[in-house]
Amino acid sequence: MHLCALVPSWFSFFSVPLPVLPASVVPCFYYLCTMSDVIINRVAESGIITIDLETLYPEDPVQVFDMKPWLYRELILKEKDFREALKTHDWEQYSGKHIALTNTSDAIIPMWAYMLVTSYLQPFAKEVIFGDEKQAIRALMARSIDAMDAQQYAGKRIVIKGCGDLYLPETAYIAITNKLRPVAKSIMYGEPCSTVPVYKAAAVKRE
Repeated sequence: MHLCALVPSWFSFFSVPLPVLPASVVPCFYYLCTMSDVIINRVAESGIITIDLETLYPEDPVQVFDMKPWLYRELILKEKDFREALKTHDWEQYSGKHIALTNTSDAIIPMWAYMLVTSYLQPFAKEVIFGDEKQAIRALMARSIDAMDAQQYAGKRIVIKGCGDLYLPETAYIAITNKLRPVAKSIMYGEPCSTVPVYKAAAVKRE
């Protein structure tokens, strides 16, 4: 639908009378409307494929399990007390969640303690990842990108969508570039109508 056709409906929706535009403004307004359609049509005809990394963001929530509160005075791990506390903890609250297992204290946590916590989490959590929330998201997105079938983008012009509503780690953009670089015709960053070139395959010379 033409952008200009939508304008009356916008004003009607908000119960605002459609303003009378000055004669000097009308040509500019309709020029902008026309150009918006031209841009959309050119993008559609260019064969550009947009990949939105937000679609690879973990669907299930990521919850942090911090070892710090489990330490005596948040500094020392007392094995007997630690084991007893784990036995009475409500582990069902972690059902279906990705768990970021971390330690924000300055204490040195023995490896077996992380293993013990994981053994309790495993029957309920979707999975347990070592690190904070952002590190867990990085790991999950890297896994999703690695599982992509890169061949479906062979010889294609790809735009990796830029700005979004979610936190997307730099590692995700690096991983998708690594994944597509061997097969894509070109890789760009941004939006189809405003991109930054990243990679372009060399033209094949005909003999």
